[in-house]
Amino acid sequence: METPWLAKRPVSALRPGDHGWLAYSGLEERDRVIGPFVREGLETTEKVVYVTDAPPDRLPGLGSGHRIDVDAHRRTGALRVISLRDACLDRHGDFEPARMVDTLGREVGEAFDQGFRAVRITTDHSWLVNGPRRSDLGQVLGCEHRVGDTVSPSTMAMAICQIDRRACSPAELIALRDTHEVLVEVNPEFDDGILKIVRTFEPDGLRVEGELDAARHAVFAEQLSQVNTGRGRVHLDFSRLAFIDLGGLHLLAKHATLRPGGEPLVLDHLSPHVENVIEMVGWHRLPGLVRGGDEGPRPGSGGVG
Repeated sequence: METPWLAKRPVSALRPGDHGWLAYSGLEERDRVIGPFVREGLETTEKVVYVTDAPPDRLPGLGSGHRIDVDAHRRTGALRVISLRDACLDRHGDFEPARMVDTLGREVGEAFDQGFRAVRITTDHSWLVNGPRRSDLGQVLGCEHRVGDTVSPSTMAMAICQIDRRACSPAELIALRDTHEVLVEVNPEFDDGILKIVRTFEPDGLRVEGELDAARHAVFAEQLSQVNTGRGRVHLDFSRLAFIDLGGLHLLAKHATLRPGGEPLVLDHLSPHVENVIEMVGWHRLPGLVRGGDEGPRPGSGGVG
């Protein structure tokens, strides 16, 4: 079950002091979180520190299609890409938590003198829990606690610790997640204060919050069509949808009939109002719509997707 005290924020709402956690289910989800995190930092007067062995121009948010001068940002120190060897490995190539903490602390400490208003830190821990250089989980947890001690009281630093949720067991994911204060997710596809639509990745679909009325049918249909292109099932999380009108149900049924391969739209976690409206109309009058699961978030999911 999701830990109640953990805050959940879209990536663009992160602020200094946030020690964020991203358990991603695939590269699309990772890139749609880390890409804005990196790009928005470089587009302002903030410093980005990325601990990775990946080439700088292959990082999320910096590849083709984005007008970011990677070399220029590296020359000014706004982008610091630090290899694992230089950041956190000892001379034998083993993970050294104290060195990671010292590296990040040094980068944060230098940022103010360098003229940056904030520091954005990120790294992917998947290699630490699943790979040839797999580290002891206790070491990783200890490192995360110490990174949190560096970031959380800071007025400058914010961090996102990434992990492929398939890299370790659900119990290990929960233990790692609980060393953080903030769960990071993708930015909403739409949010006007009445209706909020968020892309989800496991399961694939959308989370719909607020009120879906006639004035918002068009934008909902547009977002639904963008996630309605594959052959797999599309899940709609309605746990936070307080209101839907009959036109909204008709829209759902219309899109469901256009699904490739006859795959239905799966309605998960129906709120009482939505369920009452559907029962009044009758499921048999809404072809292509099926009831999904009502259980909570999958253990270790971090509440994302």
